[in-house]
Amino acid sequence: MQRRNVGSSGLSVSALGLGTMNWGREVEEEAAREQLRLFTEAGGTLIESAAGYGEGQAEAMLGSFIGDTVARSEIVLAVQGGSPRSGTGSVDTSRRGLLDSLDASLTLLGTDSVDLWLAPACDASVPLHETLSALEHAYTSGRARYVGASNHSGWEFARLAASAGFPLVANEVEYSLVNRRVESEAVPAAAAFDAGILAWAPLGRGVLTGKYRGRLPSDSRGASEVWAPYVDSYLTGRPQRIIEALCTASKGLDLQPHELALRWLLHRPGVSSVILGARTPHQLKELLQTNLQAIPQTIADVLDEVSVPTA
Repeated sequence: MQRRNVGSSGLSVSALGLGTMNWGREVEEEAAREQLRLFTEAGGTLIESAAGYGEGQAEAMLGSFIGDTVARSEIVLAVQGGSPRSGTGSVDTSRRGLLDSLDASLTLLGTDSVDLWLAPACDASVPLHETLSALEHAYTSGRARYVGASNHSGWEFARLAASAGFPLVANEVEYSLVNRRVESEAVPAAAAFDAGILAWAPLGRGVLTGKYRGRLPSDSRGASEVWAPYVDSYLTGRPQRIIEALCTASKGLDLQPHELALRWLLHRPGVSSVILGARTPHQLKELLQTNLQAIPQTIADVLDEVSVPTA
């Protein structure tokens, strides 16, 4: 698998990353272990997690696999900071909340450091200097080898990076053919500070696989009461026109829609890696078989035109 540096840093990661958001919820332990095995055997290194995933179960699973299914030295751990506030759906981004979450993550993962620690989206109630001091402490103490941000808008990332006395190497944001809003601010801001983009939901929360065309599969997230709101906004209107164009183009290239969508995204400016969030080992295996080379420029131009963000 291709390796890329995150921004201009020396941190090398696989072009495809493995997300663990579903572990402990939709993905049980043995399926998660198989996902990790498939991913590392395909040459993948970047694994993304967070304290809030599965209420800690994702990190606990991953920690139990390290040293057994995979050696710690063979993977790059990217972890979102911030302690989940019970019952609120929000994250505590105070200095205490951030550092407590890092301690908890290190314990669950069974390691003394993570490779990349990401500060979550800004909380207006928390002073900027608290977030910066937590990042600096993690970085200078060696508990985080690199630091960055997660889900920061362009101005938030620029403010954080400009105020820090140390490098922020990444911003993890949602980015796909059906969601290119980050191109207006977040991508240029990251580039201005030599940081890379880690793209989550690169398949548009599943719609860019083409499985929702004209139907709602009973086993899909879109048909789930819990997950339907996560997918609904991409099932009608403009996103559907983008999906139709993607499916037409992929058929002409003898590719699956997901392959074309991933290849388009991987060659967008500033993108260091895309985070895959498969629910089953079979889904992940299909995604890992994607040829990561650039697509023909004429096809890229067509996809750019049909998916250009509206004002």
